[in-house]
Amino acid sequence: MLAGCGLLPSYDDSVPESWSAERIYKEAMSKVEDENYVEATTILEKLESRYPYGRYAQQAQLELIYVYYKNKDEASAIAAADRFIKFHPNSSAVDYAYYMKGLANFIGETGVISSIVPKDMSQRDPKSEIDSFDAFKALATRFPDSKYAPDARKRMQYLANVLATHEIHVADYYLRRGDYVATINRAQKVLKEFPDTPATQKALVDMVGAYHMLGLYKLRDDTYRILEANYPDWRKSLAIKDPKEHWWQVWK
Repeated sequence: MLAGCGLLPSYDDSVPESWSAERIYKEAMSKVEDENYVEATTILEKLESRYPYGRYAQQAQLELIYVYYKNKDEASAIAAADRFIKFHPNSSAVDYAYYMKGLANFIGETGVISSIVPKDMSQRDPKSEIDSFDAFKALATRFPDSKYAPDARKRMQYLANVLATHEIHVADYYLRRGDYVATINRAQKVLKEFPDTPATQKALVDMVGAYHMLGLYKLRDDTYRILEANYPDWRKSLAIKDPKEHWWQVWK
């Protein structure tokens, strides 16, 4: 209240005009070390605005990605990472920008989004997971020897499982509605984009059922052979008895 009334200076006002870029940067880093990310953000933003082309400008942009992330301001962290990647594509630290972009978009098993999104995954947009996966993939592909690459690959595998499961939920949704072409498209997407995930088994099962309902019996039989060859215990794992005569039981 006192600061709002002008009786106390804001922290932004406590960065004198006479301070050099080096002085401002050191002050910001001291706040980061103290885990005071709010004040660190203010100081780094001031450094970037005062010295946009100076010696410390590029480093300040990197640090801003981090402090935004620590402040749980994911949108600003992503925007800052994108700016750094765009304007400093040849920087030795661009791998870090990709990594932080992936982290800012990353939603783990305990992410708060799980408590607010619809339970029916076909009704939600997995944009954050996709953007996170793409950022980690860019890092792992362009900078395979980066120190951030091993963790990025682990997170990619987790995200691939999440995205593949999402596609299966959507495929099942279309299957229940009788939209068999859409079911096949979603299942094929799993096989093409996420072939090394547990969801591939269910994708094949859904395709068999959809082909059967469309009367495409050759495609049904070909897909069924692939399913049997790769997942001989698929009925047991999906609690399915024997759908040979009635393929529509597959998704029930």
